[in-house]
Amino acid sequence: MKLSEFNYNLPQKMIAQKPASPRDSSKLMLVNYQSKKISNRIFNELPDFLKKGDILVFNNTKVFPARLWGKKEIYLQKGFSKQGGGKIQIFLLTRHSKTTWNVLVGSRRRHIGLEINFSKNFKGKLVKQIDDSVWQIKFNCSGKKLDKLIDHYGNIPIPPYIKSTSSKAQLKKEYQTVYAKSRGSVAAPTAGLHFTKRILNKFKKQGVVFKYITLHVGLGTFVPVKEKRIEDHQIHSEFGILDQNTADYLNKAQKEGRRIIVVGTTTMRVIEAFANQKGVLKANKKWIDIFIYPGYKFKFAKNLITNFHLPKSTLLMLISALAGKTLVKKAYQKAIKDKYRFYSFGDCMLINNFWK
Repeated sequence: MKLSEFNYNLPQKMIAQKPASPRDSSKLMLVNYQSKKISNRIFNELPDFLKKGDILVFNNTKVFPARLWGKKEIYLQKGFSKQGGGKIQIFLLTRHSKTTWNVLVGSRRRHIGLEINFSKNFKGKLVKQIDDSVWQIKFNCSGKKLDKLIDHYGNIPIPPYIKSTSSKAQLKKEYQTVYAKSRGSVAAPTAGLHFTKRILNKFKKQGVVFKYITLHVGLGTFVPVKEKRIEDHQIHSEFGILDQNTADYLNKAQKEGRRIIVVGTTTMRVIEAFANQKGVLKANKKWIDIFIYPGYKFKFAKNLITNFHLPKSTLLMLISALAGKTLVKKAYQKAIKDKYRFYSFGDCMLINNFWK
């Protein structure tokens, strides 16, 4: 399958720079992949399309400020004295141990043993090269103390297409779901950004059930595929968690024919990665690298709330597998025509088989 099949042109002005205010006032496109019907709505109308006993499955991962700026430590030959070197950016990817992280290093002059000062009492040293782009850094502290220092000195790593003018504190709120709980993501599960406490309370009063999985989102989620044949692409790995109670509840609901609506492609990847060939969910905690593209047969989930994704991305391929390439292309063309807002802070769609 050619990568060019998942490309489209988007006017720059349609890339959302801030969330809708309030969040649940964003646009919602309803896309029924059975009837091929498409309709425009507002997200706060979503409760009108759900009923008692329906289930929303969320990714409760929490974004942490993974981008750190420091200064290189330079050792002088005479007297072995020290002086601060140039600025350097460290992007935290995954925790390796209590004191070490795998990171991206924003400098060409990097080597094992390079020391970096983030503050007077917060330092790190490059101790290992994992591959061409990933290094391992060892910090001078560990555990909760390290987490606090990262939270204090780190910055929320918003995507490069967002040129935010928000304060550091404001951005932490904007780029976080209201139900975030489990710290570990370097990027937000953005379909969840549309949910407010107000609309969640409305769902609860309706009798809609909430269930949670965890997928700690990595940078690779948003990296465009470069291979001309998408089958040649090797997708990134991310850590996913599905607990036993949630698996049992969802399996029972599936047997009862209740409607299960997955919130976000990250949640969908966990559900499908932990479903066996018979469509039964198995509780687990593991690294997953499931790559879903057209031709994939969904084993469990059939309904998805998702944002409008970048061209040539694995996320666009996933929704094309669920709704079909032709329908997705039609929906995106309509979204551009109707002035939807795209990407992380943009509007969303409900891909489903029940709205008529």
